[in-house]
Amino acid sequence: MSVIPQHTLDEIAEVNASGLTPVVFIHGLWLLPSSWDRWAEVFKAAGYAPITPGWPDDPETVEEANAHPEVFAGKTVGQVADHYAEIIGKLDKQPAIVGHSFGGLLAQILAGRGLSNVTVAIDAAPFQGVLPLPISALRSASVALGNPANINKAIPLTYDQFRYAFANAVDEDEAHQLYEEFAVPAPAKPLFQAAVANFNPWSEVKVDHDNAYRGPLLVIGGEKDHTVPTAITEANYKIQQKNSGVTEYAEIPGRGHSLTIDSGWLEVANTSLAFVQRFAER
Repeated sequence: MSVIPQHTLDEIAEVNASGLTPVVFIHGLWLLPSSWDRWAEVFKAAGYAPITPGWPDDPETVEEANAHPEVFAGKTVGQVADHYAEIIGKLDKQPAIVGHSFGGLLAQILAGRGLSNVTVAIDAAPFQGVLPLPISALRSASVALGNPANINKAIPLTYDQFRYAFANAVDEDEAHQLYEEFAVPAPAKPLFQAAVANFNPWSEVKVDHDNAYRGPLLVIGGEKDHTVPTAITEANYKIQQKNSGVTEYAEIPGRGHSLTIDSGWLEVANTSLAFVQRFAER
């Protein structure tokens, strides 16, 4: 059982007191919960109760995260999924879940456990059964995977690595701004787990995509994403499409992996909100 920080427990209490449908936002690698702050305001204005919990031990600020990268080290996909499941278990109402990158993978894992009434997975990291391995995805992951000794470490991105993996579809000035405002170290272990998921029958990087209680799912991809290219997102969608529930796909033209935080974030937020409004219990 993970330790839920007091500020998250306070958020849970506030959400429950509101009586509104919660929306749980899950970030991916190299970002913090603060990357969802603007999204939370949009969903709150639409009548939902947003909550942005971190991964276990997440620092509260980018400055703190960069000063103490060791707190990220060693986190596994299973550990983080269980952490979010515990948080969701404390909510009075079943939430909608919105996740980006590894957060999109986690959102689908939680939906597969029947914990979400509607899910949005944005540029989601691949799960077991998703087979494409485009060169750009391998290059983005090589920051960690290039050295097996990294497996239990926290790995930061240089600006050039961030520019390629996240900010390839924005101009240089915006890329620098995004790097300074959002980039933090990340655990390498989830990348190693994802890399071998199709060869490990006991992998934690597994989604129960057949569960009839999965709920409606929207899979979103950025057309120019290097980290999770269209081939991965489409393969994810095709597997999830076999579920008996609603499964939809949206590609955001001209966008890279930074699509949730860059200057075009509102388009993606509104696309996600429209899907949640169609299906979330109110």
